[in-house]
Amino acid sequence: MDAREERKSTAKELLACFSEAAGVPGHEGAVRQIFRERLAGIGEIAGDRIGSILVFKEGEGPEPRVLLDAHMDEVGFLVQSVTPEGFLRMVPVGGWWGHVLAAQRVRVLARRGEIPGVVASVPPHFLKEGERKLVRGVDELFVDVGARNSEDIAGRLGIRPGDPIVPDSPFREMADPDLVTGKAFDDRAGCALVVHSLLEASEHPGTLVGAGSVQEEVGCRGATTVVEVAAPQVAIVLEGTPADDVPGAESQGKQGCLGRGVQVRLYDPTMIAHRGLADFVLSVAEEEGIPHQLAVRTSGGTNASRIHLHRQGVPSIVLGVPVRYIHSHVSVLHMDDYLAALELVLALVRRLDRRRVESLASD
Repeated sequence: MDAREERKSTAKELLACFSEAAGVPGHEGAVRQIFRERLAGIGEIAGDRIGSILVFKEGEGPEPRVLLDAHMDEVGFLVQSVTPEGFLRMVPVGGWWGHVLAAQRVRVLARRGEIPGVVASVPPHFLKEGERKLVRGVDELFVDVGARNSEDIAGRLGIRPGDPIVPDSPFREMADPDLVTGKAFDDRAGCALVVHSLLEASEHPGTLVGAGSVQEEVGCRGATTVVEVAAPQVAIVLEGTPADDVPGAESQGKQGCLGRGVQVRLYDPTMIAHRGLADFVLSVAEEEGIPHQLAVRTSGGTNASRIHLHRQGVPSIVLGVPVRYIHSHVSVLHMDDYLAALELVLALVRRLDRRRVESLASD
């Protein structure tokens, strides 16, 4: 196995591990534990007070501090209530479109263990004329866990309101093994990149701060506290970004296509990329021959929205692995894009020395 294939094998193993872990906003413990186990011995481990984790890996000196951030949470649900018949009503945590939910398998994370379930809705046979084309909202759907009644839910199954619900979607290779599917690549692709980058980075002038932040999908809350602990001079936010190379997404301009490389985001409504840092990132990608694609997005946002405003400001850039069908049960990404993102991160941290970072203030 050559070096690239070995790196790809490691990447797939990390992606599978992170993807299959459950972690809706506010319940990221399983994902946090993966960070802790994979990065044990790499450097000092710290955290904030709402569940984020940070690992400090010192290089030739303590500065500059370069933050590599990815959010650990995934879009999902919480049990909102239980019907007398034993069905679960849900509240979404993060953005879900109702039409992608019906008949999907889920896992309810009760305190006594995981309970399998299925998202169900009223069969089309019972709908009135015109109702079949309507998209059912999450508040109209319910989860069937095979309970007899509400007493069975609380007693035998131990499920109560507030328990997390996540998609039941195993990680798999497609017919082309460079295409992989799984849940929560937004942002477990970023989590894998943070861990992978810290494990591989051997030459870097300052301190790398790898962060797994919480609650991005409900307002980038963890980013606010992570950046306070990390105190970085520059930040690289790693994301699983929405791919636009599928039917119906033509309006986005094909700026996130699978197999065309790491996506460098220059703009979204929550952050304008620092011009000097963006130019530096693109020059490094070109010099290293790393496939990349530019993105100017009209919607969406990332943890960079909070990080770049910290104190006097933190020059920040978002690097994305394009992912099809995010915020649904199953997503698709291309391993070449992941590897391009990894190569770019490693090239950047080698070159982000004190002189370079200080020069960003005047760019």
